[in-house]
Amino acid sequence: MTTEVSAERWTERRAGWKSGATDARDAAATDYGRIVHSASFRRLQGKTQILNLGDSDFYRNRLTHSIEVAQVAGGISRQLQQDFCDHPAAPWIPDLTLIQSIGAAHDLGHPPFGHGGEVALHYVMRDNGGFEGNGQTLRILSRLESFSDRNGSNLSRRSLLGILKYPAMMSSVRSGDEALRPKLLDGTSVVRLIDRKACRPPKCYLDTEGDVVDWLLDPVSVTDRDLFTSWRPVDGDHGETKHKTFDCSIMDLADDISFGVHDLEDALAMGLMGPDDIRSMIAEDACGSFLEYLQTRENFGNDVYAGFVRVLTGDQRTRKRNISRMVGHLITSVRIGTVEEFETPLLRYRAELPEPQLRFLQALKTAVKMKVIRSASVQQLEFKGQNMVVAVFEALATAPKALLPESTRTRYEASNDPVRVICDHIAGMTDGFLLRTYERLFSPRMGSVFDQI
Repeated sequence: MTTEVSAERWTERRAGWKSGATDARDAAATDYGRIVHSASFRRLQGKTQILNLGDSDFYRNRLTHSIEVAQVAGGISRQLQQDFCDHPAAPWIPDLTLIQSIGAAHDLGHPPFGHGGEVALHYVMRDNGGFEGNGQTLRILSRLESFSDRNGSNLSRRSLLGILKYPAMMSSVRSGDEALRPKLLDGTSVVRLIDRKACRPPKCYLDTEGDVVDWLLDPVSVTDRDLFTSWRPVDGDHGETKHKTFDCSIMDLADDISFGVHDLEDALAMGLMGPDDIRSMIAEDACGSFLEYLQTRENFGNDVYAGFVRVLTGDQRTRKRNISRMVGHLITSVRIGTVEEFETPLLRYRAELPEPQLRFLQALKTAVKMKVIRSASVQQLEFKGQNMVVAVFEALATAPKALLPESTRTRYEASNDPVRVICDHIAGMTDGFLLRTYERLFSPRMGSVFDQI
């Protein structure tokens, strides 16, 4: 039994904005416009995806990744509309504009220098509510952007729910384990370094947006709300959320596909991975579903896996064609799952991959993580970035009225949570802006009074 919520409730905006009488756009189209025209979206072009931006302008950054996630999410929605037109979830499959809005916005809250920046901000905010990139995305869209006085981009309820990837509050899922309490690393005598493992934040939304989440879930029953925001404790780690909306599950799957496939493509194009890496990290038994699909597209003879390795590590055109096949194979395999305990359709249904395709995607993601993300070259950049983030934050926090740019200083002086204003300022910086700010503050030979800050 499902409980219907009127369509108007999902298109409501917290600030009550109404479109003009001659405006042909629906709520999702308005949301999409506000996202792609926002300063936060533009800044993604200067934020690291995996590879440092200085390496080349050819490889992906947060902006190109977000555009790709939006495109893949749109492909999944269209596939579901075709394959599940008679399913009870069919009326709730998001249209192209809605799901592309959610995909485009999903990474807005990620700080400079990727995970290193996130860990650094969680450390400096350890006594002031912490920091988490996905939670910052909700904060930007609901508080900080400039389309309304106090409600950020003032997006529709359904769009905001679509980016709420982890529907539990920081203070709820944050572990009390001393090993996960943000702190400095022991054992150093010359430099102060943060303990990266202890400073890893839980996946959550920030307590500052508790009222926003309450508003988002206002249309659903108390039973559904309690179930949706429930989480499971994890021994030796922070708590984990259990649920996400139908729209968010599509976006999340598109994000995983883009990470596993497209970041693999960058690693191959740069020569960070070769045939031996493919064979050792993406084993033949994990590729079964794709090898079957590949054989229907081209004759690879008796050893399809050898052909798979060859086309991924060959010339650029061949690699691109087969990267596209990988994305197509995963999109066309997506199914709709049901969580029977929910009454509300938007919470009841999930986009998911069958086990063989999920296993293939997990192998791709693991390969990228092990060979690229955990490589010394990437880890050194994250390490350097996180220490610059800490240094800049602590410098600004010691003398905010003297060191903050005028617009940020005005918000700082008017805020009931001034430390969070400094965090918002740094989290919104591009990699390059953070680096220039660090150099102005700490490098004797860098900086001019004529530099824009």
